[in-house]
Amino acid sequence: QVQLVESGGGLVQPGGSLRLSCEASRSIFSARTMGWYRQAPGKQRELVAAITNGGSINYPDSVRGRFTISRDVAKNTVYLQMNSLKPEDTAVYYCRAEVNTHLYWGQGTQVTVSS
Repeated sequence: QVQLVESGGGLVQPGGSLRLSCEASRSIFSARTMGWYRQAPGKQRELVAAITNGGSINYPDSVRGRFTISRDVAKNTVYLQMNSLKPEDTAVYYCRAEVNTHLYWGQGTQVTVSS
């Protein structure tokens, strides 16, 4: 079992920045993939950023160049730095870990981009 706890969400103006954190209850060194997803009201959950245990990183076009995923294995934490935020980035952001073919999700953190 892996528990994931997200933090760092909040209200920010368009053009602003936020950094989300996802702390795991145990080492993420063995996680095949760590990722951030988001879900806006009335929409499906979508990938925002993912990093593999080999360090490969994937972003969709909607956030590439604005969002950066990183991890600190010693702290069992994955981060999502979000810059140049837009109103369409408003959503609940979830952390996901893929460990030994099992998927674990955090409870989510709300990000609202509004003036």
